[in-house]
Amino acid sequence: MPGAATLGVEVTHISTHGLWVLLGEEELLLPFAQFPWFRQATIEQLTEVERPTPDHLYWPQLDVDLSVESIRKPEQFPLVARV
Repeated sequence: MPGAATLGVEVTHISTHGLWVLLGEEELLLPFAQFPWFRQATIEQLTEVERPTPDHLYWPQLDVDLSVESIRKPEQFPLVARV
């Protein structure tokens, strides 16, 4: 029975500054300063990441969904709501 197609994603490094994810041949940094919800996460929580579509990452243990574009260009996705 064939399984569902999955897209590759892997956490390759975690430091006090952030984490790096590998998407195919592209490696992206998620600095904790720009992605603060990862700062207190455990290694297990950080490394369990899914890529349901090419532009979507999901951390199920943290219930965090991110667009890949928000990692590439975080300045275009501010964390502060505008009034």
